[in-house]
Amino acid sequence: MEYVHHLNEYAPAMTAEQVACEVARIAEAAAKNRTTEIFKFCYSTIDLTTLSCNDSVASVTEFARKAAAFYGKYPHIPNVASICIYPSFVETVGLAVDGTPMRITSVAGGFPASQTFLEVKALEVAMAVENGADEIDIVLNVGRMLAGEYDEAANEVEVLRKECADDVVLKVIIESGALKTPELIRRAALLSMLAGADFVKTSTGKIDVAATPEAAVVMCTAIRDYYRRTGRKVGFKAAGGVRTAEDAVLYYTIVEEILGPEWLTPELFRIGASSVANALLTAIEGTPVKYY
Repeated sequence: MEYVHHLNEYAPAMTAEQVACEVARIAEAAAKNRTTEIFKFCYSTIDLTTLSCNDSVASVTEFARKAAAFYGKYPHIPNVASICIYPSFVETVGLAVDGTPMRITSVAGGFPASQTFLEVKALEVAMAVENGADEIDIVLNVGRMLAGEYDEAANEVEVLRKECADDVVLKVIIESGALKTPELIRRAALLSMLAGADFVKTSTGKIDVAATPEAAVVMCTAIRDYYRRTGRKVGFKAAGGVRTAEDAVLYYTIVEEILGPEWLTPELFRIGASSVANALLTAIEGTPVKYY
C-alpha cells in the first residue's frame, strides 16, 4: 500500500522551539499529579521488562513469578500491565503467570535493530503469537525512515500486523532518539498508525537517546491528530530512561494534557521499564521498596 500521500493530509510537526515550550508548560502542570493515586495508576501501566543478553529460563521464570506474586503481596496496588520479554521466553512467562490476569508482551520482528529479512521478522512475530503473546512490540525500520523510504517502512509494519491475531496488541517502536527531528518523529508515528499500529512507542532502550518528553509531545500530538481524522484511538508507550516516579508522572501529564483523560488507561498508555517499578512502589509506600 502507498502511505506517503497520506502524510500530506496532516499538518507539519511543531518546530523544536514550539516543542520545548510545550514540554516546559506540561512540566509545570505535572507537579499537581505527584499523588499516591497517580503513582498507583502509573505502576499499573508498566510493561515490566527484562531484555538482557543474560536472560535465561531460570531468571525469566523468577522474574515472572515475582510479578505474579505481587497480586497477593500488594493487594492495594494494581499490578503491572504486562511482562515484556524476548520471543523465546513467551511460553516460560505463560507458565509462570498462569492463573493470573497478567498479559504477556514479546518484542519481535528483529528487535532491537529491525535489520533482518522481512520474512524472518514475520516468522518471529507469528511464533511469538502462537506461543501465547498477547502483545507484540516491533521496531519501525529506522534505516528506511532516515533514507526517506517511508512506504517501505510502513509496508513492513503492515505485513507484521497481519501476522498478529485481531486481539493481539501491536506496538510500533519508532526509535525517536535516532530520528531526532520533530518532523521525522511525527512522520514515523503517523506512518505506524496508518499501517495498523495499536500503540506507538518511543524507544527500544538500546541506543543512547531513549524516551524524551520532547518526542512524547510530538508523538502524542500525532496520535491526537490521527484520532481526529480517523476516529481510531491509538495508544502511547514511553520506554527507555523512565527511571523515577517523577519521570512517570511527566509522561502521564503529557498524555493528560494532549490526549485527555480518555487515554489515561492501561489500554492506551504504557510505560516500558523495570527500574521505575521500584521507584513508584517507594513513592506509593512512602518508604524504600526494592521488590524487583
